[in-house]
Amino acid sequence: MEEIRISGWSELHETLFRDSWNEELRIHRSNYAFRGRPLAEEDLTTSLARLGGDTASIERPLLRQFRKYAARGDVPVDSTWNWLALAQHHGLPTRLLDWTYSPYVALHFATARARAFDRDGAVWMVDYVRAHALAPKELRQQLEREAANVFTTEMIGAVASDFAEFDKLGDDFVVFVEPPSFDDRIVNQYALFSLTSQPDVSLDRWLQGHPELTRKLVIPAELKWEIRDKLDQANITERVLFPGLDGLSRWLARYYAPRR
Repeated sequence: MEEIRISGWSELHETLFRDSWNEELRIHRSNYAFRGRPLAEEDLTTSLARLGGDTASIERPLLRQFRKYAARGDVPVDSTWNWLALAQHHGLPTRLLDWTYSPYVALHFATARARAFDRDGAVWMVDYVRAHALAPKELRQQLEREAANVFTTEMIGAVASDFAEFDKLGDDFVVFVEPPSFDDRIVNQYALFSLTSQPDVSLDRWLQGHPELTRKLVIPAELKWEIRDKLDQANITERVLFPGLDGLSRWLARYYAPRR
């Protein structure tokens, strides 16, 4: 894995957008998914793995109970993958991990926690196009049929209707999935999820086996305020990313808090 300690705003932009030029389309369009974290030492452990215990045995009951008590109209189509995406979106422990297409959204999450401004943050970058080239044949064929380079929940469902069928596709792979637009948060955060081949697969370990797919940009603590100020001026804030009064309150509380 390529790990880069960023020295300034200009280098940060150059690194985030490196290799984004698509010669075939004649536009700049990155193949990377981005994930920002306020602490550089944080790994890519899923919420299901952090829950502990036998993840394979608790994953199904967790989602089953979520589906049981959630409103019937909460998902556009009744499928395992739509419910899983909705559950992740609302904080249920799952094998999914949050990512974004937007490097600026990732930078927001790397600099939104004021209490972590004295410690280095990080932005993870994973080339999802090259990751999908390593996926099982059935999934690669589905991408080809749809002329796509990232999955939707419907595309996953066309190959595997549930966990049992998905887990049988292969032992060690990762795909990236766009969730349905459940609400404005999903849309504004330009969100997508990573989905591992098994509930206990470690994304960190998988990426260590494929270092050519990954960059980790370390954001020094002394650079965080500059990034945060410029993101605020660019309107990349809680007010936009979390539409509603809760996001508005979070933005105002951070924006007007005294600097320490």
